[in-house]
Amino acid sequence: MPTLHDHDHSHGRESARSGNRRRLALVLALSAAYMVAEFVGGLWTNSLALLADAGHMLSDVAALALSFFAVWIAERPAGPRQTYGYYRAEILAALVNGAALVAISAFILLEAWRRLRDPSEVVGPLMTGVAAGGLVVNLAGLWILHGGREASLNVRGAWLHVLADMLGSVGAIAAGVLIWAFRWHWADPAASIAIALLIVYSSWRLLAESVSVLMECAPRGIDVDEVRNAMAAVEGVLGVHDLHVWTITSGLESLSAHVVVEPERRQDAVLTEMRAMLHEKFGIDHITLQIEPPDFEERAVPV
Repeated sequence: MPTLHDHDHSHGRESARSGNRRRLALVLALSAAYMVAEFVGGLWTNSLALLADAGHMLSDVAALALSFFAVWIAERPAGPRQTYGYYRAEILAALVNGAALVAISAFILLEAWRRLRDPSEVVGPLMTGVAAGGLVVNLAGLWILHGGREASLNVRGAWLHVLADMLGSVGAIAAGVLIWAFRWHWADPAASIAIALLIVYSSWRLLAESVSVLMECAPRGIDVDEVRNAMAAVEGVLGVHDLHVWTITSGLESLSAHVVVEPERRQDAVLTEMRAMLHEKFGIDHITLQIEPPDFEERAVPV
């Protein structure tokens, strides 16, 4: 039977998801508008750094649109086949965003290597101005998404895309100044290489965490042995086995276990105490427990 506590957590998740949807929509509009300006500026100035940043901003627009769609579809109710609902759509979006960042970085590295061997003429002053505008847009996007990035892998993936764009803008500004002041045209592909490497570095954790959730590994920050010991310490509990802890989506951890209880101990009292303990110590609220007497395995009929 759902409790007020469960309802509060469900309402909190819905409120957070609604806030994330608004953040993503606003940043999506900003990014799409400036992507066009940066692409035109890159063609006009013949700057690879600007074109690379515009290409990455195109991936940002796609990534933000995907993240927005994932937040929307995750709100759909559970059905007879999707018994957990569509929460994992947000994790899939985070995985796709991380993989896209790595692929874009590889393309930028290849093109930058080609330009290092044969530097092209670049219009430094205009390149610097366009990149400065991109920096302002990216800083605004980072500020808007900041509030949701810790609680959602999906939003963190979008935030990383915008962060990588910001780094791209900083690199393009630096390259533009060097070209403008010293006519160092090699600075353009060199900045692109630095941007690509930073993007790969920032994407790795996102990919690793997304794969971890999809593989149903124990959530980061939760020690399963510590959970087992805490459960076994509840009065009347003789043992805990078949313990599983996993993440359904960001901020929604689940636990299932078989708990062996003394015959004299009331089962509802064990359940109440264990639920309260798991919430207070580990922040786990989606819990399924099978209570068993000491001789349950011996009396169980093989299937």
